[in-house]
Amino acid sequence: MGKKFYCILAKLLCCVGIVCAQPSPVDTSLYVSTAIPGYISNNSNSNNYSTPFVVGDIIIEGNKRTKPYIIERELPFKTGDSIYLPELVKAFEISRQQLINTTLFNEVIISLKSFRGYVVDISIQVKERWYIFPIPYLKPVDRNLNEWAKQGYGVDRVNYGFKFTYNNFTGRNDKLKLWLITGYTQQIQFQYDQPYADKSLKHGYRLGFAYSFNREINYATIDNQQRFVDSLRDGIKQWSAHVDYTYRPGLRTVHTFSLSYTRQEVDPRINELNPKYYNYEHNKISFPELFYNISYVNVDYKPFPLTGWLAEGTISKRGFNKEMNMWQISGKASKSWPLTRKDFFMWQGVGTLRFPFSQPYINQRMFGYGDMYLRGLENYVIDGSAGFLTRQSYRHQLFKFSVPTYIKSRSHDHIPFRIYARLFGDAGYSYNKSFTMNSLTNRMLYTGGFGVDIVTFYDFILRLDYSFNQIGQKGLFLHIKSDF
Repeated sequence: MGKKFYCILAKLLCCVGIVCAQPSPVDTSLYVSTAIPGYISNNSNSNNYSTPFVVGDIIIEGNKRTKPYIIERELPFKTGDSIYLPELVKAFEISRQQLINTTLFNEVIISLKSFRGYVVDISIQVKERWYIFPIPYLKPVDRNLNEWAKQGYGVDRVNYGFKFTYNNFTGRNDKLKLWLITGYTQQIQFQYDQPYADKSLKHGYRLGFAYSFNREINYATIDNQQRFVDSLRDGIKQWSAHVDYTYRPGLRTVHTFSLSYTRQEVDPRINELNPKYYNYEHNKISFPELFYNISYVNVDYKPFPLTGWLAEGTISKRGFNKEMNMWQISGKASKSWPLTRKDFFMWQGVGTLRFPFSQPYINQRMFGYGDMYLRGLENYVIDGSAGFLTRQSYRHQLFKFSVPTYIKSRSHDHIPFRIYARLFGDAGYSYNKSFTMNSLTNRMLYTGGFGVDIVTFYDFILRLDYSFNQIGQKGLFLHIKSDF
């Protein structure tokens, strides 16, 4: 048989594995040195490599809590399928990515276990994560560490308390969260997420509620900075609840429909400080919100993709009267390319449109909140009713290694690390019709710089950036991304 068959078969016989979401490339330099009776003839012109095989037994090991059918839900094949060897190689790659992106496992190894005639048995070995996290909670409330530094690292600007998170609660990749937080913000939050509520494993739901109280209020943005007042007696209180329906027809795409209700109350003096805070004279507001989201995931590792596409689109309607009336359309996408074995390029794009353009202050947040910021302008907030952001990043892998934990555990016997050097450049624009006293609105913005990314298990990512912006400033910025 030709060389092509040997290459494909070698890929299947070699373990196709992943450690902490870092794909282990298949070694195409290996070839099978012994013939498999019934498949390989001495005729070099044989086309037996195109003969379909039948998927036999799928043997799953290491899943102490996760239900086997939840693992099988992520596979693009099932027992009884007819599949050609080249397609089976691709299916192994897809299966590995899908299982890692469930966030259920530290490691996944998929391999060809045995041949039985033209029937192939497949082995899936997983190492489960820890799922229960009853941990103390301590976190600054400011947008980032630089903003906390500007506020003097005050302990009065820290939230602390208790977070109980139970991932994979029933073995069906469901999640239970209960947060009891005090300090700067007093907060109670509960959420339960069940993505697989029926036998078809396509329909799910999510429900939750939250209450928070904060004595300090961000009442305006002046000179591209948040302005706070903390001398108010009543502060700001918020109650919210939501129920979501999710539909996942295949492997890549998820649809989410959500209905939520929010009630917010602020100290009456806020209307004196900023009459446009709610855009009307009352200090209380209540509104429902309808929300639809579609997301597509086809990457090697969702928290830190090096190859593939991520895309998401959202349309929402907040409020239905003159007190609250806003439509919002937003979308984001990212594409990652491997350039060489250790070099990667990534593009990210984000866009948001809110209308009518004249919105109250509480509906104007754009750049500087969450993940919506330009690297190099972290010290500023830029409000608006429409805006877009584009990011470009080149990464080079410097190191890849593991540190032993000396814990007697098959799933946590080592901590993997990957370290990347990075060059980046960002551009963005925010349109603001109502709040034009800030110099960074209604103009193109550009930033750039270089940095280091450190990636380890449990989706923990540390980024250290040295950035430049168009207003002549430069500085060092630290970002931490974690699900804890």
